[in-house]
Amino acid sequence: MKIIKQLYKASILSKLSLLVIACTLLLAVFAEAIIPDKSIDANKMILELGAKSPGFKKTVFKIAIQKNNTNRSVWSTFWYGEEAKWTYIPYNSISFSKNDVMLKHYIDEALEDTLKINYQTILPTSKQSLNVAEKQAYILNKHTETIHYLLGSDKYGRDILSRLVLGSRVSLAVGIISVVLTLLLGISLGMLAGYFGGITDKVIQFIISMIWAIPTLLLVFAITLSIGKGFWQLFIAIGCSMWVSTARLIRGHVMSLKQNDYITAARALGLSNWRIMYHHLLPNCSSIILVMAASNFASAILVEAGLSFLGIGIQAPQSSWGLMIKEQYNLIITDKAILALLPGFAIMLLVYAFHILGNTLRDILDVKQN
Repeated sequence: MKIIKQLYKASILSKLSLLVIACTLLLAVFAEAIIPDKSIDANKMILELGAKSPGFKKTVFKIAIQKNNTNRSVWSTFWYGEEAKWTYIPYNSISFSKNDVMLKHYIDEALEDTLKINYQTILPTSKQSLNVAEKQAYILNKHTETIHYLLGSDKYGRDILSRLVLGSRVSLAVGIISVVLTLLLGISLGMLAGYFGGITDKVIQFIISMIWAIPTLLLVFAITLSIGKGFWQLFIAIGCSMWVSTARLIRGHVMSLKQNDYITAARALGLSNWRIMYHHLLPNCSSIILVMAASNFASAILVEAGLSFLGIGIQAPQSSWGLMIKEQYNLIITDKAILALLPGFAIMLLVYAFHILGNTLRDILDVKQN
């Protein structure tokens, strides 16, 4: 409660960082309910509409896809999205004959061709008996739709807004799980080294020194290539490579805390080493743990984006901010550079928010300043 009160009194910048993190979390949880493209992984590709600028609109003709009759639960649909139901054909104009729909198929701004679609291929059996005017009205209502790309489309014609929102899930998930793994390893080994000292400290310090000597990104590369590419493998790789700084800080803090009188009194009372570490030392390391958690969260997001950009992180068609930059970076030198910059801005904003939060927590929990 004290931390919450202090955060409430913090600077405007700190409050804005909390607002950014909270909004990102809400977007990640309720993504499928708010994004325009509700298909699985927001992977609705319309190649003719690739690399369109923000605000682009186009009317499309929809043709139903044969379903596999797979029953998806409400939870699965809420979290992963809906299965594709339609094939989309963008068009410039539409007209009707007695038996066919005539489309001026949009290919690009300077090119189109004519498509002819028979009524029988798109109308259900129950609608075959309608007169021509009724068939045309039904087709216009059921089989046409205007697609609006608020933030533009990628080179595959997928909605960038939808994929940005879904990418926040990956960044937050990587951050949370990696930080949990980092803290578990870092706190456990750091506390053992700092409390017991001696040979235990030397062995753990040797392990820390070896891992510390390897650049984080290269270590993540090695772990990823060893256990494979993918969603869960990425969590493990990042979590198992970022714990050393936490372990060193916890070790140093525990070495100073164990000299205090209350630890000496706890030993004199015959309390076990594990009880002393868990009930007396760990609570007094909470300030360092919170600050390191915020810092490691930001670092994990950056590492995940880097790995996905290099092709050994999140794999397509799943959405990731780093993967989106990889797919669009060739547009940087064109008039559509914003399509490549948007995921970069998202990464920058979220990482900056976590760094500001970490600095704010450090100031709040710094006993010397308070």
